[in-house]
Amino acid sequence: MGFKAVVITISDRGSRGERKDTSGPEIVGLLQQTGMEIVGLQIIPDEKELIRRSLIEWSDGEKTDLILTTGGTGVSPRDVTPDATREVIDREIPGMAEEMRRRSAAITPHAMISRAVAGIRGRTLIINLPGSPKGAMENLGFLLPALAHAIEKIKGDNRDCAS
Repeated sequence: MGFKAVVITISDRGSRGERKDTSGPEIVGLLQQTGMEIVGLQIIPDEKELIRRSLIEWSDGEKTDLILTTGGTGVSPRDVTPDATREVIDREIPGMAEEMRRRSAAITPHAMISRAVAGIRGRTLIINLPGSPKGAMENLGFLLPALAHAIEKIKGDNRDCAS
């Protein structure tokens, strides 16, 4: 996969240096194993406007092909990542979020409270992953088989999907 990716950890405590970010670096490592170039890794607080702004800045101007967020996908009052994502995407890809919840439900009943979203802004695929390293890696693993194809299609590949 010769694509450019950004990983954004969304965590109040992580952004203040009160907690070490382990999800972001683990996601980066997995993406690099697939051949993706990491063009950004950042930690921002659970602030809707900051999340929106970051997603817009990384996706506009085709700076990146894939943005993965980690954190803020649950139901606590500060979990606003899916809300911010929905506000900036042009089109949602419900099947990706559905697959993450479906496969995760076989592992933990907490999967049913995930509000993660996947969608497209311009020509960038944006996917919300859970904040825990285990959950983030499992969910990314569920999606990896479809990522290259999805990104190619978003970029305008007109080959038949069955070929």
